[in-house]
Amino acid sequence: MKFSNRDLFPFNTDINESGHLSIGGCDVVDLVSKYKTPLYIFDEDTIQRMCSQFVNEFGTRYRNVKVVYACKAFINPVLASLMGREGLGLDVVSGGELAVAKRVSFNPDDIYFHGNNKSPEELEMALDYGVKTIVVDSFYELDLLSNIAFKKNLVQNIMLRLSPSVDPHTHSYTTTGILDSKFGFSIQTGDASMAIRKALKTKNLNLTGIHFHLGSPIFELEPYAIAIDTVLTYLAQFKDEGLNLLEFSPGGGFAIGYVRDELPPAIADYAEVISTTLLKRSTELGFGIPKLIIEPGRSLIGRAGVAIYTVGATKNIPSIRKYVSVDGGMGDNIRPALYESLYEAVSANKMMEEPTELVTLAGKFCESGDILVKDVNMPFMGPGDLVAIPASGAYAPSMASNYNLNPKPAIIMVKDGHSDLIRRRETFEDMMLCDII
Repeated sequence: MKFSNRDLFPFNTDINESGHLSIGGCDVVDLVSKYKTPLYIFDEDTIQRMCSQFVNEFGTRYRNVKVVYACKAFINPVLASLMGREGLGLDVVSGGELAVAKRVSFNPDDIYFHGNNKSPEELEMALDYGVKTIVVDSFYELDLLSNIAFKKNLVQNIMLRLSPSVDPHTHSYTTTGILDSKFGFSIQTGDASMAIRKALKTKNLNLTGIHFHLGSPIFELEPYAIAIDTVLTYLAQFKDEGLNLLEFSPGGGFAIGYVRDELPPAIADYAEVISTTLLKRSTELGFGIPKLIIEPGRSLIGRAGVAIYTVGATKNIPSIRKYVSVDGGMGDNIRPALYESLYEAVSANKMMEEPTELVTLAGKFCESGDILVKDVNMPFMGPGDLVAIPASGAYAPSMASNYNLNPKPAIIMVKDGHSDLIRRRETFEDMMLCDII
């Protein structure tokens, strides 16, 4: 059987002699026997290779660049340590993500703290840990951070998040750089100008750079070029007012493949457009060569993760649809229900069998919208068969919930035929730990 959607799976994915899906040299059937399902498998080598691709592709085109992993895609202590070993920084958006960084003693000089409504406690936590850069998102935060820095007798480095009103043509819920967005200071309304001038005059804040983020996932290259040119051209007016553009970040949002007929541009293509545009326009406008901050999240971790489920009940509605239900669903991957995201699937224990029927893979949660994959060609699926959904590494575990009081899945890392548990499966007792009885 031809493995037609191999590009969606981790690099080290194959079909072994038993006709089973193999990831990182591990038979998925054996992994399920050991760890049960639902199970999230991450391939360590794929993560490392994606880190290297970003560092190399941008680094060969731009001499001063820092790749910073966007933790919201998924983070835990093992992943944070891995990113540090690969030379990446971290983009955190909450006290919880910062706590993970602290847990592994991540270098605070390589942490950028984002978020549109950081609490005073989160900001204090960041300053106490020595986080080098806070990405400020509102006038409220400008004042709040200034007061906290003053009380601690600090001068805190900041970047301002601007909204350039550029549409990256992605889902409305994940488009963040347009005018009608909760994120950033809008250039169009004049808020950005007010924020820049205020930041430059605030004694306990040091404005080192500008950030924007267009959204995610972005399959087009042109929005990056347009937004970089728009923002840099706009910023030129502030040079005489003291703006020294030491850092510049066009965010992340780089796409991955979820279905075989919609694959993203290569990392090299993103790097070429972003690096070339920034270098050309910053030089022309007299900004020199600011440090380029790149923030991949999904594109680093998404392909590395595969979700594994076990089939239970089926329901056949003649001439309409056959539902094949699995033991996970929107509780561990809400993206299909929230964003109408598309996925593909294979039968991990029947990889050599040809597809014979069109089915819809349904979850076990009490919602009609709990559908993981609609209308996918599969071999005959019965109780005990295994379903593997690729490209599940980003925004599935990190957005998981305990809806219907279902425990969150176990997560493992595989490499060279070995597997390690990096997050144990939750128990019913875990879910009641915070309850007062």
